Amino acid sequence: MKKIIIANWKMSPSSLKEAESIFAKVRSKAAKLRGVETVIAPPFIYLPLLKSRGRIKLAAQDVAQNDDGPWTGEISAKMLKGVGATYAIIGHSERRELGESDDIIREKLYQSLSRGIKSILCVGEKEKSQEAFPHIVREQIKKALKGTPRYFASKIIIAYEPVWAISSHSKGRADTPQNFFEMSIFIRRTVLDVWGKSAALRLPIIYGGSVNTKNAKGFLEIKGGAGILVGKASLDAKEFNKILEIANSI
Repeated sequence: MKKIIIANWKMSPSSLKEAESIFAKVRSKAAKLRGVETVIAPPFIYLPLLKSRGRIKLAAQDVAQNDDGPWTGEISAKMLKGVGATYAIIGHSERRELGESDDIIREKLYQSLSRGIKSILCVGEKEKSQEAFPHIVREQIKKALKGTPRYFASKIIIAYEPVWAISSHSKGRADTPQNFFEMSIFIRRTVLDVWGKSAALRLPIIYGGSVNTKNAKGFLEIKGGAGILVGKASLDAKEFNKILEIANSI
C-alpha cells in the first residue's frame, strides 16, 4: 500500500509565484515515486491554479459546515471539489483553537464525505502531560463520527496530531514513533467501537506534528501507520522531496 504524505502549507507561501515553484519541484519528484500518494493542501486561492499541473492530489485545508447559503467567507465542499480538491483536512487543531466545536467538525466531515472528498480527520491532545489524553482523542473521534454512515469509512483518514508536537507550538518537539504506534492501536479500537472490525482494520492512520527529514522514517516505519502530515517542512521543496524519497523506500 502506498504511503500517504500530505503537505499542509497553511497560510503560505505569500505569492502564487512561490506556490508554483514549490509545486513544480514536488511534482517532478512525486512523478518518479510509485510508492507514495502525494497530497498538497495549499491556501484556498491556489487550488484552481494548481489543479491541472500534474498528478499530485490537492487537498483543502478546511470545509464549510454548510452546502450553500448566506455564509460570508465560507467555501463549501461542492465548490472545493469543483476546483480540484480530492482531499480535505477537517478539525485541525488550529481550527479548533478558533472555536470549532466537535459538533461543527462533525458537520464539516459529513459535508466533505457527502461530496466524495477523502477526509483527513485531525485529532490530538493539547498538552503532553494530560493524563486523560487517550480519553480526549477517543471523544474527538466518537463525536466526529456520530451519525456518519459506515459506508463513508473508506473515505476517511485519521491524523493523530498532538497539539503540543506541532512546530508552531513546540519549536520542533515531535512525538515519538512508539507513542504514535500505541495511539494508532487506540484509535483503531475506538473506530472498531463505532463502525466495527472491518472499518477499523482498513482505516488509514497517519502522524502529524513537527515532521521533518530527521524523524520521518521512524513514523513511516511504524506498523499500522499509513503516512504523515507535514507542516512547515513541506514549504521547503528540497526537504519535502527527501521525505517523499524516504516514504517511497519503505
